[in-house]
Amino acid sequence: MTSKEIFGTVISNKMDKTITVMVKKPIQHKKYNKIMGKTNKYYADDPLNQCNIGDKVKIKETRPLSKKKRWKIIQIMKNL
Repeated sequence: MTSKEIFGTVISNKMDKTITVMVKKPIQHKKYNKIMGKTNKYYADDPLNQCNIGDKVKIKETRPLSKKKRWKIIQIMKNL
């Protein structure tokens, strides 16, 4: 079984050792065929509290770490 890896932007780092990552993906409307943006929020583990708001990160699916935390940071792509 392969685990999912996705790219996103950090939108919150106020929690201890946890960040909130926003992932945007384009989807096509079923009736009007217009491309729209769908956003999902994921809670990711940040054990060293090294991410800041606006960072581009790559996260990976992992075992449940808490009630909502199911993702782990693999790489910080860009610091803003």
